[in-house]
Amino acid sequence: MPSDNSSNEHTGGCYCGDIRYTVTGNLEDFVVCHCSQCRKQSGHLYASTIVTRDRVTIVGEHKLTWFCASETAQRAFCTCCGSHLFWLGEDGSLAILAASLDHPTGLSIREHIFVADKGDYYEIEDGAPQHDAYP
Repeated sequence: MPSDNSSNEHTGGCYCGDIRYTVTGNLEDFVVCHCSQCRKQSGHLYASTIVTRDRVTIVGEHKLTWFCASETAQRAFCTCCGSHLFWLGEDGSLAILAASLDHPTGLSIREHIFVADKGDYYEIEDGAPQHDAYP
């Protein structure tokens, strides 16, 4: 369910600024993934909001490197600074990493997924729903 984020346009980008993006429309609250792939790729857990690819305009897209993360998804990072920005599913859904969005987002954590695979070095204590796998 969408948050009460009042802006119809949200922006973000990578650490070095070579890649900037704009998302049109409201964003959904963050889903936090605790699977081993996301933790290894991001260095900890992976919080993202999910949109359709056609809602995102990317400036500096030629500096994105896409790689196959699995048989059904790709991930993208900035070739210059290494910032991880996107996850693209075969259904056209695009997950945008929370940390890449400009603030304030007006969003909060909606749920946690793949908690059965979470690291043993932290606890989840925010009260959001938790799922052992993808619900």
